[in-house]
Amino acid sequence: MKLISWNVNGIRAICGKGFNDYVRDENPDILCLQETKAEQSQIDLPKEAPHLNSYAAFWNSSKARKGYSGTAIFTRVDPLNVIYDMGIAEHDQEGRVLTLEFKDYYLVNVYTPNSQEELARLKYRVQWDIAFLNFVKNLEKKKPVIFCGDLNVAHTEIDLANPKTNRFNAGFTDEERAGFDNILAANFVDTFRMFNKEPKNYTWWSYRMQARSRNVGWRIDYFCVSGNMQACVKSACIRANVMGSDHCPVGIELKT
Repeated sequence: MKLISWNVNGIRAICGKGFNDYVRDENPDILCLQETKAEQSQIDLPKEAPHLNSYAAFWNSSKARKGYSGTAIFTRVDPLNVIYDMGIAEHDQEGRVLTLEFKDYYLVNVYTPNSQEELARLKYRVQWDIAFLNFVKNLEKKKPVIFCGDLNVAHTEIDLANPKTNRFNAGFTDEERAGFDNILAANFVDTFRMFNKEPKNYTWWSYRMQARSRNVGWRIDYFCVSGNMQACVKSACIRANVMGSDHCPVGIELKT
């Protein structure tokens, strides 16, 4: 069972950048997208990405701003239930959380808010982190949880190329890193670090200064699983060679 997550930075844009070929070649069982920047009606996916025609599609688009944020899940496994958002009005306006319930686990697709320049949204971001962790822990009372997506934080110094110069920048503040500490303390597992503890493994690169070709990046995209699912994770990957967005896909393979 292969699960892939990708911040596509606009699904309408990426469809012209080899997205359909990637779906064909990767052939995931479940594909989670973040930052879709569109409603389902705004793109003809059967035409633009015909390899998605074999998937059931679920979308959660921004209610507050058109063409902003948004998540989607494409799955070949029929879910038992679909949960949109977290049930918290102040956090449910931007289409950032989409959950599918399957027989053995919940799968949560999340696009965590960025703290923005000059940390204008850091206070809100800290509140979000608390709310999201409470949300997935409540789900976990019923069955294990997998959550994936752009969490907008590099957890440790090896998760970005320039930790010293980014010490107080969005995505590497003490507050955001503490939020990820809390995820691990709550018995969730960062699946990539189960298999690879090396630096220079990144999932996002700025469009500036040829950052991607120089691999000056950040690892801010994750798959995390409940502790009691850790043994079910067969492998984890970062597809750094896949272009089309400023992020690359990440994934896990589950034992069946």
